Amino acid sequence: MTTTITRRLAREWAVQMLTAIDLNRAADIENVVADFWEQLSTLDADDGGLEGARVKSRMKEFANERVLGVMGSVVEIDAELTPLMDHWDITRLGTVERAVLRLGAWELKNTDIPCGVVINEAVDLVNWFSSPRSRALINGVLDKYAKKVR
Repeated sequence: MTTTITRRLAREWAVQMLTAIDLNRAADIENVVADFWEQLSTLDADDGGLEGARVKSRMKEFANERVLGVMGSVVEIDAELTPLMDHWDITRLGTVERAVLRLGAWELKNTDIPCGVVINEAVDLVNWFSSPRSRALINGVLDKYAKKVR
């Protein structure tokens, strides 16, 4: 698997975990993450050998870093994103849109991944998990955020 494909899949997993955490706010973040990996491992019949295990380990680390990073700074991220959403509040968004925005904002602020890559990945993720109508919102807010933090 190429790095692009594995990172894309890891981001999909991160969005799924962030959405689960958002839907069950009383849940312990560490437990949600552990449960996610346990459920995913039961679905994964093909272990891919040693190389497959290495790739999966890197993907898991990539996803975990994002989930724990977002949740560790979610109040700050929400406070920074809300003013960038004209006449909207982040709490009014769907859970998937919130997860994707938070993930994109965290990556823009905490990684050296090019802005265009982060924004395109976020737009693709919201298109995949939600509605194509959400693409413009995600693109616009993350573009404004990128100009602010980079």
